Amino acid sequence: MSESTLTEAEIESHLKGKTLLVYLFMLKSQNSPVGVREIQRALGFSSPSVAAHHLEKLCSLGLVEKTPRGEYYVAREVKVGVLRFFTRLGRFMVPRFLFYSIWFTTMLIFYLIFYGHSLSIHNVVAIMFGILACAILWYETIRLWMEKP
Repeated sequence: MSESTLTEAEIESHLKGKTLLVYLFMLKSQNSPVGVREIQRALGFSSPSVAAHHLEKLCSLGLVEKTPRGEYYVAREVKVGVLRFFTRLGRFMVPRFLFYSIWFTTMLIFYLIFYGHSLSIHNVVAIMFGILACAILWYETIRLWMEKP
């Protein structure tokens, strides 16, 4: 498996289960290389050889590389599976919908503060649409957060 010839669909087919968990753990600690035992302890694997197997699998996919000291670091970031709906915020992976949820909620609060005093039909409709949009976006944000591997 040459890393240059692998398509994203092929990478996605190999990046499942515990291999995906190892990759996600490595994305969280992207700034520092991690060792086999550290991954084994953090993810609760039965032995270091299980972690080493999944790290070698990630190396063969071209997603991580090994240092001369035997530690591993993320060489290439790919968005596969549920990771497509997440973005990096510092060292955290957060759902993309979080930004829209915060934006719509802030806009609704400002609208209520500045224009929500009169109960004209225009204000009632605008408030209903704002509440509906916020509810849908927060629902999707929380649902994605719960699906995060």
